[in-house]
Parts: sequence; structure tokens; C-alpha cells
Amino acid sequence: MNILYINHYAGSIYHGMEYRPYYLSREWVKSGHNVTIFASNLSHIRQKNIDIPRNKNYTQENIDGIEYVWFKTSNYQENGIKRVINIASFINKVWNLHEEFTLKSKPDIVIASSTYPFDTLVAKEIARKYNAKFVYEVHDLWPLTPIEVGGMSKWHPFIMAMQWAENYGYRNADKVVSLLPKADQYMREHGMSADKFVYISNGVAVDDWLNNSQSLDASIYNKITQIKNGGKFILGYAGGMGESNALTCLLQAMKQLSDKPIALVLAGDGALRNELEQYAKSNNLNNIYFVGSILKLQIPSFLKMCDGLYIGWNKLPIYRFGICPNKLFDYMLSCKPIIHSVNAGNDLVKESNCGLSIDAENVNQIADAITKLSQTPQNELDNLAKNGFEFVQKHHDYKHLASRFLTECI
Repeated sequence: MNILYINHYAGSIYHGMEYRPYYLSREWVKSGHNVTIFASNLSHIRQKNIDIPRNKNYTQENIDGIEYVWFKTSNYQENGIKRVINIASFINKVWNLHEEFTLKSKPDIVIASSTYPFDTLVAKEIARKYNAKFVYEVHDLWPLTPIEVGGMSKWHPFIMAMQWAENYGYRNADKVVSLLPKADQYMREHGMSADKFVYISNGVAVDDWLNNSQSLDASIYNKITQIKNGGKFILGYAGGMGESNALTCLLQAMKQLSDKPIALVLAGDGALRNELEQYAKSNNLNNIYFVGSILKLQIPSFLKMCDGLYIGWNKLPIYRFGICPNKLFDYMLSCKPIIHSVNAGNDLVKESNCGLSIDAENVNQIADAITKLSQTPQNELDNLAKNGFEFVQKHHDYKHLASRFLTECI
């Protein structure tokens, strides 16, 4: 079967986020399918972007059996009018140039998977042309997210255009794949037939995670070892340090625990890192350590050195449709108990019984949970960790998710 996957921000393990298109496609290739990914050469979330000569509109690259077509798009920096222009340039290139690839390998299934919904228009047209299945894969609810989180008016012309495109996708797709488990009612309200809904969560490549990790840099390894030898319970965090990561509450909780044998070690970077470090410094929080960014392949080694792990969320209405963070699967595979500070439509930590779930943005509850976890007997911590490890292998391995995706959508 020939699969065309359209995702503006698609990456790979060699380029950085987004990883989902790569991991699903890699499994489909292993199963004998032919996969082509249409993606932009520029993405603000990708670590490595693709240079394309001025006189060319695209470049091609075969990555682990997947045919990537990187379309040249206009430059931009995160949100703003230049990002809108970048989106328009990508859709325009796909619309005008897709036949150079689809005529050679006529698709049997076309997946529209960009964060924004405008790619539903071109995906539907390509699917119609080749009598292929059209699948609309929804990562986040746009334009609802920029309305509820970003404060944009629903009457803004760009928002209205996105709403029309989102509704178009729900009405015209043969199947709607949602990463959010509780989004079906919203989608039905916007034109989707109930029988189109398929929930296929985010996942993790279990074999890669378990077999391809790298050792930590010596300086980080030695620092954590020194803390551990001091008899402290080590709570770890690995990930971004932006507004959405709700780390301020975690540091405020650690302030309450400054006299306890507990240390917090944070690996990662982001817009708020300097502010968080300054908070720790100004409050003389010697129980908090920032070790900076670490390579993706070093994350397993870092997590395994910790005694417990933390993930938190802001208290936002948009999470009523559910959440599915990749970070949580990394945590579960590390076989460590997890503290989950969340108010959402689902809670995988509670569902799998692999740690403690508490309210989002509740500093006192976070402090109490850290204290409780640090005082829990090791055999009980091991049981919680085992629950998470088994849960992620059973429900969130990309090998199983990729198979389910095609079974549900064909």
C-alpha cells in the first residue's frame, strides 16, 4: 500500500521533532508499505532544518526507508504573520507540486496531520484524485487552542479560516484519528460523523528506548552521583522549560522542602530557564540543580539515575479533551514512579497506577506528594514503576499503534 503523510512539521530521530510521523511511517515501511512524507524544510520545533538551493522548490531524502519530500517554505520565527506566510507557502507547494510524486506512486491513503487544519483541503483533493482514503489526524484542536490558550478572538479572520478548514476536515475525512481521547464530542459538534472517530494516542519506540541509549556526560553523571551519595531522594524532570511546563509551582513546592533530604534535578532548556534559575538562586534553594539540555539518547540514562519523576501542567480548560505527552512514556519506560500534577480529561498515571496524581498548580499538594514519594518503601516504589513500564509497552509502543492506525482507517 502507498501512504502519503502530510505533516508540515514532521521530523525524524536525525532532525528532531515532530517524531510521530517518523515512528509510524518506519513501522509501516517495516510491514511492507511505501510511505512518502510531505514536510516543510523549516520548522521552529525541529533541531535540524533542511537547506534547499535557491533555484529549487524541494529536496528529497530517504530516511530509514521513508521517502521525505522537504518543500522549501518562507522563513519565520515561531508565531506571527511570518508563520502564517510560511503555512501558506507550504500548502501552496504541496498543492502545485504533489503530482511530481503522486503520479509515480499513487496513494492508497492520504493523511493530513499538520497542527493547523489547512492541509485537509489539499489532502482531500489528492485523495479524491486517486480514489484514496482521506484520514484527518488531529494533534491539537485548532483553532480552539489559540482561542482558549492564546486569547485570540473567534472572529479573527485567521481563526475563522482555520475553523472552516477544521470543519471541512471533519465532514470530508473517511476517518478522523485523534491523539486526544475525549475530543469526539467536540468533533461531532463540528461536523464529524460518530463512526469516523478513532483514538490513537502518542507513543514511544520501545525497542529504541531500551536498546539505543547513551551514557550521560561525565559532569552530569558525577553531579547526580554526588547528590545520591549524600543520601538525598532525587526527583527528576526532563523536558522543556516554558510556560506550558508548569515548573514554577514545582520550584515553589521545593522551597517548602528545603530542610528535607530531597533534591530536584532538572534537565532541559526553554524560555523560562533563566527565570527559574534566578528564583532558585534568590531563595537560596540549594536542593535544586539545573544540568542543562541533554541529548535525546541520553534521556534514559538520566531518568534511571533519579528516584522519582515529575510532570506538571497548567490548569487550562483545553485539557478537558485529554492529554498525551511523549515525556510521560519516557518516564514510564525508565521504570520510575511518577508525580503527575494535572487536571485533564484523562490521566495515564492514575490509569496505570504508576505514581501519584494531584491537582494542577497546587503547590501544597505537589510538596506533599514529593514528601510521600520520598518516604515510600522501595518495594512499593518498584511496584508503581513496574506498573508504568508494563502499561506503556502494552498500550503505547509505536509498533502496536502503527498497526492499529491502518487497521482502523482502511
